[in-house]
Amino acid sequence: MSPAVPFISLVTINYNQAEMTRLFLESARGLTYPAFEVIVVDNASSPALSTQLDLNQYPFARLIRSEQNMGFTGGNNLGIDAAKGDYFFIVNNDTELEPNLLTELIKPFLENPQVGVVCPKIRFFDAPNLVQFAGYGPMNMFTGTAHLVGFNQPDGPQFDQPGTSPFAHGCAMLVSRAVVNRVGRFADRFFLYYEELDWSQRIRNAGFLIQYQPTATIWHKESASVGRESTIRTYYLTRNRILFIRRHGSLVQRWVFYGFFMVAVLPKHVASYVVKGRFAHASAFLKATFWNLQHGTASAV
Repeated sequence: MSPAVPFISLVTINYNQAEMTRLFLESARGLTYPAFEVIVVDNASSPALSTQLDLNQYPFARLIRSEQNMGFTGGNNLGIDAAKGDYFFIVNNDTELEPNLLTELIKPFLENPQVGVVCPKIRFFDAPNLVQFAGYGPMNMFTGTAHLVGFNQPDGPQFDQPGTSPFAHGCAMLVSRAVVNRVGRFADRFFLYYEELDWSQRIRNAGFLIQYQPTATIWHKESASVGRESTIRTYYLTRNRILFIRRHGSLVQRWVFYGFFMVAVLPKHVASYVVKGRFAHASAFLKATFWNLQHGTASAV
């Protein structure tokens, strides 16, 4: 393969979504990039994906089965380990791809060797004029939040400027093998949510740039795998918000965050869940908070 046409491995996870994965593979069939493969990680689906989807229809795809649910982090790490590519495109199976997506995503890497990650513009599949991601704002280390640029706004010229971003979006991020060799993979303990923010922080700490490339577009059927009202979502968003600050905040930042979280965030969220009768969510929120008290070594992968 010519160095000008690097081999790209798309890594996607299936968890009890055979039809969603089939639609994703149909979309991948239309890619115009000449050198790619798709690694489908079946994350302990029941029944197994192999009994529901004939991957022989997709000669560019390979199936890897995990007998336990390893989450977003473990599933993608398993796919990365099996991938042959010079670059790894971490991509949700609840997406559909523009034909020129990979062709546009690879360009910043070929122009600047400091680039380690490139993300496309992400638009909502069910509201195609609305942007989900056009880059990230910086992390507020006192609150543990970072905003998505362009989120839920009509697409327009203001979101068509390429540039660096503090963080990549886990829905769709093209990562060089050089990054993985130097920084490592996703931190397994995040399992789900905040994992791409943690990885992005580690990648930038290693001196790489994260690039937003608006000429590449992907369409996202958001939260198809977990669901926006899931207690799993409540648990991991809360748990990993705290974990991120524990791993990356300075001593002052951590203590300000702890005070803010205990005084403002925890009472507000728990009270809101209880008032609305969402007791399972209140329980998930509290369990997520106490998990961090019980697991004292934040730096461990």
